[in-house]
Amino acid sequence: MADINFSASSTDPDSRAGEARSPAPGQADLRWDIIELLFFAYRDFVGDADHELEAFGFGRAHHRVLHFVHRYPGLKVADLLDVLRITKQSLGRVLKQLLDEGYIVQRTGNNDRRQRLLYATAKGEALVGKLAGLQTDRINRALRDITPDGADEVRKFLRAMIDRDDPDKVLATILGTGNAIAKDQA
Repeated sequence: MADINFSASSTDPDSRAGEARSPAPGQADLRWDIIELLFFAYRDFVGDADHELEAFGFGRAHHRVLHFVHRYPGLKVADLLDVLRITKQSLGRVLKQLLDEGYIVQRTGNNDRRQRLLYATAKGEALVGKLAGLQTDRINRALRDITPDGADEVRKFLRAMIDRDDPDKVLATILGTGNAIAKDQA
């Protein structure tokens, strides 16, 4: 594996062997600092859970499905597809495994028998709780030296990062009634 020198500036001509000597237009305006911090923060945030999930033969897709099913009991399969922005085929394999292994149960809707409503079992809730505990520990460590106002700013920043051009009803429910994202940015 090649060594990567993270201290070299992306605009330093010597750090881009074989590339043109002048930076592309707008290179100075790119937020490499935030991009890389988000990359590494995400890597480590999901890495805590990834390690735990390996023991069950699960991956990140399993984690996301379990998370939302646990947090929103009775979530419709169609809404889960919307919030995860994945295809029915992609969800099918993961959901089947979680159903077969007893982490999730599926029930038909009371008013519409065609609806498939998802619920976490006690086994699923226990796993989600363990994963959320690991992630909460990481979040609490990161927020330890940040004021409550600073924590609110972190929430505003993360909400502002969410794509608002394609609203979905599950995300609106998660963030509150109405256009919660727009309200937070005011």
